[in-house]
Amino acid sequence: MPHRLFSKPPARLRAIATAALFAMLVLPAALPAAELEISVEIPRLNVSEYHRPYVAMWLERPDHSVAANLAVWYDVEMKAGEGSKWLKDMRQWWRRSGRSTPMPVDGVSGATRPAGQHQLRFNDAKGPLKGLPPGRYELVIEAAREVGGREVVSVPITWPGSSPQQLKAKGTSELGQVRVSITP
Repeated sequence: MPHRLFSKPPARLRAIATAALFAMLVLPAALPAAELEISVEIPRLNVSEYHRPYVAMWLERPDHSVAANLAVWYDVEMKAGEGSKWLKDMRQWWRRSGRSTPMPVDGVSGATRPAGQHQLRFNDAKGPLKGLPPGRYELVIEAAREVGGREVVSVPITWPGSSPQQLKAKGTSELGQVRVSITP
């Protein structure tokens, strides 16, 4: 029997290879996930008794109901969950979502942050933005500090939008520069 180095593949294998090639060339590639990137500045304050602020970030619908909790930074290290006792000092978040949200929340809650810039990145493929319907929202960031003040900064956004968005706002005391970047 003669040796065939390059034999023709069976018809079924040729059909599968042709279908796979067709799918790669004609069908659109999976769309990348829409992204929301937030940069929040916690300013360095020159005060005699400084405590890191508790911070909550969430998206609100036009009726002010909470669409998604993005982050809650508080003193998670205190014994017996004592740090959660002061979450109610972030009054706006507490009234809208906090009192009905058991802490800690995986992927949302975490430790307080020091003064400086802090980046958060979310996408619609997972986490708090998964399944969020397109529309107009308000990104709300609230900070409250022991022996300090309380401040709320809001940024209106369109999620995910049809083109990239670069938005900013600025706090006056407990929060500094806030930058929001949305990539549809």
